[in-house]
Amino acid sequence: MGRPQGELSALPVTALKGVGDKFAQVLAKLHIATVQDLLFHLPLRYQDRTRITPIAALAPGMDAVIEGEVRAADVVFSRRRSLVVRLQDGSGTLSLRYFHFTAAQKNRFARGVRLRCYGEARRGAAGLELYHPETEIVDGGSFSAPDTLTPVYPLTEGVSQARLRGLVQQALELLARCGAEELLPAELLPARLRYPLTEALRYLHCPPAGADLTQLADGMHPAQQRLALEELLAHHLSLLELRRNSAVHAAPALASNPALERDFLSRLPFAPTGAQRRVCAEIAEDLARNRPMMRLLQGDVGAGKTLVAALAALKAIGAGAQVAVMAPTEILTEQHRRNFSDWLEPLGIPVAQLTGGLKPAERRAQLAAIASGEAKLIVGTHALFQAEVAFHRLALVIIDEQHRFGVRQRLQLRQKGGDGAVQPHQLIMTATPIPRTLAMSAFADLDCSVIDELPPGRQPINTVAISNQRRDQVVARVQGAVAEGRQAYWVCTLIEESESLQAQAAETTAAELAEALGGVRVGLVHGRLTADEKERVMNAFKAGEIDLLVATTVIEVGVDVPNASLMIIENPERLGLAQLHQLRGRVGRGSIASHCVLLYATPLSQNGRARLQALRQHSDGFAIAEEDLRLRGPGEILGIRQTGEIQHRIADLQRDAELLPQVQKIAASAALTESTRRQLIARWLQNKPRYAEA
Repeated sequence: MGRPQGELSALPVTALKGVGDKFAQVLAKLHIATVQDLLFHLPLRYQDRTRITPIAALAPGMDAVIEGEVRAADVVFSRRRSLVVRLQDGSGTLSLRYFHFTAAQKNRFARGVRLRCYGEARRGAAGLELYHPETEIVDGGSFSAPDTLTPVYPLTEGVSQARLRGLVQQALELLARCGAEELLPAELLPARLRYPLTEALRYLHCPPAGADLTQLADGMHPAQQRLALEELLAHHLSLLELRRNSAVHAAPALASNPALERDFLSRLPFAPTGAQRRVCAEIAEDLARNRPMMRLLQGDVGAGKTLVAALAALKAIGAGAQVAVMAPTEILTEQHRRNFSDWLEPLGIPVAQLTGGLKPAERRAQLAAIASGEAKLIVGTHALFQAEVAFHRLALVIIDEQHRFGVRQRLQLRQKGGDGAVQPHQLIMTATPIPRTLAMSAFADLDCSVIDELPPGRQPINTVAISNQRRDQVVARVQGAVAEGRQAYWVCTLIEESESLQAQAAETTAAELAEALGGVRVGLVHGRLTADEKERVMNAFKAGEIDLLVATTVIEVGVDVPNASLMIIENPERLGLAQLHQLRGRVGRGSIASHCVLLYATPLSQNGRARLQALRQHSDGFAIAEEDLRLRGPGEILGIRQTGEIQHRIADLQRDAELLPQVQKIAASAALTESTRRQLIARWLQNKPRYAEA
């Protein structure tokens, strides 16, 4: 297995003892293809098995090695059948509990047998217990303590901790002979992080006995920080590379059409805010160039992003091209269609709509209008990027609530803009403000515009948190609002992801409220309704024919009913802050004071309490986003936790925010060669999907 220095990145895992082609495929699920990948597959946490802890010194939640003598082993029948082994060590007694066991296993635990166990102490009915601990029978010999902490690695099906630890040990032997290639010149690193890479890797896989577990758990050991800096740098360089690559493509330069824009603005019943005008100027400057615009437009709920999008669309339409507007839900798509139609059709600009719910004849007609160029602005869901959709001359793609779409979906839509050499401009909008630290790292390939001013007349929303035990008072509050001629939302949230279960819960709630609120007209909207049914209900609510709209979180974005002044969110502790802020933004859109009631279930967890408190304290979306990042992490904010596409191996964007200016400085340094840049990206990202490739 001996190899010359610098080749660990090229040495396949099959070179390790015990790894054949089949097991290599299993390791590939962990993005491990080479020995270097294995070395950079870092532990999640550590176990201290370096000493035996007396039973009397155990506390709930503590992981520990204990050793004692079996006093009894009995099968107990309570709520679940279990094997309970009583263990005594001279300082005290505890129980080992097994819910899955065999007769042979029970027989091993004969009275007087000496056991060494490792597990987590938990409170049980008769004192502390270890559930399914790792055990070995000892013959009275002295305890042979390991001299390092035991690492716990991220796993996938088909890989055990023991097997992965064995492979890492083989990789560390190779590392000792070859060394890890230092890609960053020492002078580029801050003094405190000039920690040799080979030593950092060895330390993090095998911390010595007595290492500071708290420091390691917090990710603040210099070895961790050294690697976090390099990982953040690799991600940053990758995004800069994407930006450079997109800049080599041509894009149609879109000259402005002043007469068309003046006509549009003269018909508005209001004047754009200063922030809207500033952002429009930034976008106009981008669109006038012959390279693709890649701009992220951030604006809090109700800041007027749609108007900015319409003015951007006029640039393309005025130049004889087409615009595609993609939204994540059919409800939001319909609202965009209505807004754009109201604004553009008086100017003689037809608006088409393409969603999955269209009837075949309607779909054929819309596809023909898009292909011929007759449709200038096309609003749609993900149906826009399906194979049969052919644009005549697509020059601008506007993506609303970008985090709700997969990267590949956005990429597919961009590729519909031309022959590969010419690509459309992209404007990506979000009402989920991205914290500054996250934007610096996750959107380094995008220019960023912020609408930081709300239109005049927007009312502040009073937010209160009320226990579900006072539900009757909340129902009475709804009755009072309706009696005053106002409308209200009642949002149901469920842990279950099943749309049918969510629909059932919403239906049950709607029926209960209709019974409790005699005379109040109750409507219902959820994900199981067809597009036509949703539209019918929403139109009735907008027209004032429904007083109380019961809904799932399907109404999270975009729905605009100025007369709705009361929002009830049931079980808000199940949602993230950004989503709660979005829901709250459905009220306060008129000229009257509005209220949001967070109807929480008890008992409320500490994290849940912190989230609701943050929502009550802040009305600014950026402050909420920072708090959401602190409480939940970056993957949730960007909406891609489920894809695993922003899962850093060791870096944490919130914890390591202070490293980001250093990362940007290193990335801009001339001392970092093009070859080194490519090697850094390959080291950290070569086997992982890139989450911003659109």
